Amino acid sequence: MSYCGNTGQCGRCNHPGPLGAATIESERLFAGGREVRIRHNGETYRLRLTRNGKLILNK
Repeated sequence: MSYCGNTGQCGRCNHPGPLGAATIESERLFAGGREVRIRHNGETYRLRLTRNGKLILNK
């Protein structure tokens, strides 16, 4: 795959894509675990990786 020029479209970088959203690989986000906690507006959310490889977000 070619270098994206920092547009986020190559799938290897985390630069904002065409809509301004950063792309983060799930392997990097979970860092070998099965759950991450995300703080947003004073609330904690849990992002879980299921046995089937699906993502579930719970408040």
